[in-house]
Amino acid sequence: MTSLYGNAAARAAFGAAIDSGVLHHAWLFAGPEGVGKGSFAVAAALRLLAEGAAPGVRFSDFDVPSDHPAASLIAAGSHPDFRRLTRLPKDADKPDGERARSITIAQVRALLPMLATTPSLSPRRVIVIDAIDDLERGGANALLKSLEEPPAGTIFLLVSHAPGRLLPTVRSRCRILRFEPLDDADMRAALRSELPDASAEEIDALAHAGDGAPGRALRYAGLDLPAIDTALAGFARDGDPGNTARARLAKALSLKAAQPRYELFLDRAPTMIAEAAAHRRGESLRTALDAYDAARELAGAARGLSLDAQGTVFEMAGIVARLACA
Repeated sequence: MTSLYGNAAARAAFGAAIDSGVLHHAWLFAGPEGVGKGSFAVAAALRLLAEGAAPGVRFSDFDVPSDHPAASLIAAGSHPDFRRLTRLPKDADKPDGERARSITIAQVRALLPMLATTPSLSPRRVIVIDAIDDLERGGANALLKSLEEPPAGTIFLLVSHAPGRLLPTVRSRCRILRFEPLDDADMRAALRSELPDASAEEIDALAHAGDGAPGRALRYAGLDLPAIDTALAGFARDGDPGNTARARLAKALSLKAAQPRYELFLDRAPTMIAEAAAHRRGESLRTALDAYDAARELAGAARGLSLDAQGTVFEMAGIVARLACA
């Protein structure tokens, strides 16, 4: 199973709830996206199921061995007492490809036959929804009955990046466990664990870009993040009077093979402008804030309207270059 980093207090609180013998039936793991809530939900489910199958056995800090029968079943997607609902791939033949916009009501209804029976391997079953923010309104309503009248032994672990947007009736049925961004040491340890061959420069860049969220940082792995950040920093520092650097970068990022790096560029440009704004005052700050608004608007339009990549990069680099004049 994936190693856990950071949020020791949240892990300890959930462990204490397990050890108390009186575990609430529904938990809302709330916090920023990418800080490890989903990984913890699976690890918590594994501990619950492993301990449930062997009364008297305890696993400290969710350290169930990867060769434990429950771990093997979960990894294979075949544990009869475990379900994890996520957004499904749009193309079933490409499980790592683009995913659907929502977790559907059909996925929730597919849980009903399991919930109508008793657990198979222990007195417990666990359902993880990652993230419940992605659940269709109809799916949330369909889930509500089970949250209000949970079948015996069933525990719901709901991951949320924005709990304030959930139905109040869903939130009210759950005990909230809050997760925070990781500190620098845990952030780097998490990245190094996932990317053992990455250079120190890439780990540094990813740790900075992830801002305490290793899940976010890992989306940028292998995309030469340092080069993107260096180019953006150059525009912000020196501008680009002859437009040559902008044209060169726009051409490079417009290639079909460069699509992931193009997406990275759209993410990083507004973020770097915001970081620059934090150190400015007066008119210089106003220029940075206006540039940030323009960059956010352009990035959103580029994705929503499928704008030409080459033209978008050229325009975005020009927005960043405004910082050099302020």
